[in-house]
Amino acid sequence: MTVDTESAIRKPYLVGRIEFAALYDVKPLQVSQWISRDHTLDYRYAKIISGSPYWLLEFARQFGETTPRKRHLNETELARLVKEQSPGYWAREIDQLPPLVGQSEVAALFQLTSSALLRNAVGTGRFRPADYTLSGSPIWRLEPVVEDAPVLQADARTVGWKIDEEVLAALRNGSYDGPGSRIMPRGKAAGQTPK
Repeated sequence: MTVDTESAIRKPYLVGRIEFAALYDVKPLQVSQWISRDHTLDYRYAKIISGSPYWLLEFARQFGETTPRKRHLNETELARLVKEQSPGYWAREIDQLPPLVGQSEVAALFQLTSSALLRNAVGTGRFRPADYTLSGSPIWRLEPVVEDAPVLQADARTVGWKIDEEVLAALRNGSYDGPGSRIMPRGKAAGQTPK
């Protein structure tokens, strides 16, 4: 796989539910209501990572102009997000994103029995720091994680850090459908049978 230079050095600007809410000075629950109740927001411009949506910041900053009742964008929050994620770039489509992974995908990639093993490795400095922390969750660009695998394997004591090549190929080509690839229903919806 060839990774373009721009995404190898810089990362796309993204927001999770909490950051999206902050852009419009609302509580994070409001973002969920825009999806489930109002249907003014959907996942078309979101990447699902570890079971949560992450929207393109380009989409999020224009969202308020597209709703039936115009919503005011908090420019100070927008500037803070851009500064926090710099150096970055403005992706306009989901397919412009490099492969991104969260804890669920990394656990599947390295065949870890638990995400706790990953959190421990991050906490002790054996695993690279996340490229993002959005809505409280770490997100990494896939390729630097893969590049670090030989060092992880060489330093391994109890965890082998062996890459599952099928999971890697699926993450790279966008066909990954393992743990974290879908938003799992919560609350009352969790007990309902999908239609």
